Amino acid sequence: MELENDIVVQSWEELQKALFHNSWDERINRFRSPYIYRGLGSRKYDLKTSLIRLGGDYGKLEHHLLRNFKKYAHEDASPGNSVWNWLAVAQHHGLPTRLLDWTYSPYVALHFATADFNNFDKDAAIWCINYVKTNNYIPEILRETIYAEGSNVFTPEILEPVCSSLKELGTFQEEDFVIFLEPPSIDARIVHQFALFSMMSSPHAILNDWLVNHSDLYFRIIIPARLKWEVRDKLDQANITERVLFPGLAGLSQWLRRHYTTT
Repeated sequence: MELENDIVVQSWEELQKALFHNSWDERINRFRSPYIYRGLGSRKYDLKTSLIRLGGDYGKLEHHLLRNFKKYAHEDASPGNSVWNWLAVAQHHGLPTRLLDWTYSPYVALHFATADFNNFDKDAAIWCINYVKTNNYIPEILRETIYAEGSNVFTPEILEPVCSSLKELGTFQEEDFVIFLEPPSIDARIVHQFALFSMMSSPHAILNDWLVNHSDLYFRIIIPARLKWEVRDKLDQANITERVLFPGLAGLSQWLRRHYTTT
């Protein structure tokens, strides 16, 4: 899949330039990027959610998945009873949802684009979305709410007073839209990965299809397979590893396995 906004890099140096593309903010004379990032091990991967990948009548299953997650989860699993807190916790622990994981850090995205040995023969991709400008396309009530808060993304606390359910989110306007949700800091993984989620207004909407119709909002960096080991080794030297991003013995083991792998 080739897109109009693809940037194909040919070296580590070109990759650095692409990762910080359009990061200069003239209003404050600082490098403050309006982009967030999602790294994928293959350029062929799209932005379908885990809910869509579940298959079947997944739109009708969404409510039941979350309801049963809440019912069987430990009572202290969520930091609050908002559906948005529960949705973030569920996504974090692997429940199929309409959320997708993103990060503010281009290097964290680069890690995920180069972490899987099984994809080292494939070109990788990093999706970059201008999350600030996406707010131009959200319903007025949500736009007024987020601007009044002085924020560019939602949190469960900001969203809950104006929208208390997934069903209500889809009633605000007929056209699909996307919002970005910062999860509560429920564990070190979310903190270390500088994480946030995208959420479409409909369970059936696919973000990359929406982006194709809003080409001013994104670009995609393509990393040739031949660069992956160089990128991976330099990320490891910069301490962008599973040991840091997935604190605990599992993350430590993943990092050590790669460190001692011979190519």
